[in-house]
Amino acid sequence: MLYYLFEILETKHNLPGASLFNYLSFRAAVSVIISLIISIVFGKRIIEYLRKRQIGENIRKLGLEGEEKKSGTPTMGGLIIIIGTIIPVLLMSNLENIYIKILLISTIILGIIGFIDDYIKVFRNDKKGLKGKFKIAGQTILGIFVGIILLTSNDITIVEFSSINDINSIENFQSNEIKSFKTTIPFFKNNELDYALISNAIFNNENMLWLILIPIIIFIVTAVSNSNNLTDGLDGLSAGTSAIIVFTLGVFAWTSGNIIFSDYLNIMYIPRVGEITIFIASLLGSLVGFLWYNTYPASIFMGDTGSLTVGGLIAVISILIRKELMIPLLCGVFLIEALSVILQVGYFKITKKRLGIGKRIFRMSPIHHHYQKLGYHESKIVSRFWIIGIFLALLTILTLKIR
Repeated sequence: MLYYLFEILETKHNLPGASLFNYLSFRAAVSVIISLIISIVFGKRIIEYLRKRQIGENIRKLGLEGEEKKSGTPTMGGLIIIIGTIIPVLLMSNLENIYIKILLISTIILGIIGFIDDYIKVFRNDKKGLKGKFKIAGQTILGIFVGIILLTSNDITIVEFSSINDINSIENFQSNEIKSFKTTIPFFKNNELDYALISNAIFNNENMLWLILIPIIIFIVTAVSNSNNLTDGLDGLSAGTSAIIVFTLGVFAWTSGNIIFSDYLNIMYIPRVGEITIFIASLLGSLVGFLWYNTYPASIFMGDTGSLTVGGLIAVISILIRKELMIPLLCGVFLIEALSVILQVGYFKITKKRLGIGKRIFRMSPIHHHYQKLGYHESKIVSRFWIIGIFLALLTILTLKIR
């Protein structure tokens, strides 16, 4: 809204300083500030409201140190993240941008899924929450939505530098925009994978692309969203790790949406995708602001309202900027957490079937609880996972040059 206001003030009234809103960097910086203020200031009021309503977490007894102290801590803190993200986006972004529209709708869909899950846990005293099949159904709907938009929207294009004679001509770029379903393969020169070619190889028909693309998107959204949900088990773990990942995605969105950087780095240029930087900046600010209250000892928990939403948004952003194949590296902490659960459950079932007694690989899964059982303090586990997240983020950013 402010974006349009200052556009009018610049074009019709020549207001000094109004042109700053033309700069993506300025709007992104302001978005971070607004989201931080909203998360910290209004976050406190939301926590007080939740406490008065006695909307607290029902802690399952897992035999972990300090778990009794966490019982009754306000949950549904994801509302702080969602509000802190949406308001700056509405104020500072170009709402006509197709990528902003996709992300706003994605936030609403994921937020509803997570809110229903938390509502069942808190108000119906059902610790299991929303059944897994309903969560996956909601995430599948989101995946289908994102896939259909990618397949049908004429505003989602890329530009291949090899087809351009004069890279200094904006008109030349616009005339070379093509509808493409290529994505980036990390660590490879000329690192692009074309889903259309895969469709043609399997079905001998590029029109069957939707049979390839939509299932892939559904899998990515579901996997990352639920993996972040598993990661949300210690104070500040999910929010801090997610903030690191979101910042990294901001770097990729910025470079992929900028003609000069894309040309210099020899990466795919995606017209109009730079506007995602505003959304990413808002999400980053809200996550950091949420950490103000979520670090040990937490005054509020993210809940599924936050973890499912943030994880899903990370997946959708990665898909939109054509970096979904980097998720295993960038979201390595999420991957480790999810794999620890899969390995634990799988090994238990196999040994129980063969030996009659189920055995475990870890003392408890997800793996952050394993380290708690070994006697590590919660803060130390979280800090070390953040360090791992930063290391993986740096490796991911290096893929811009290491090929």
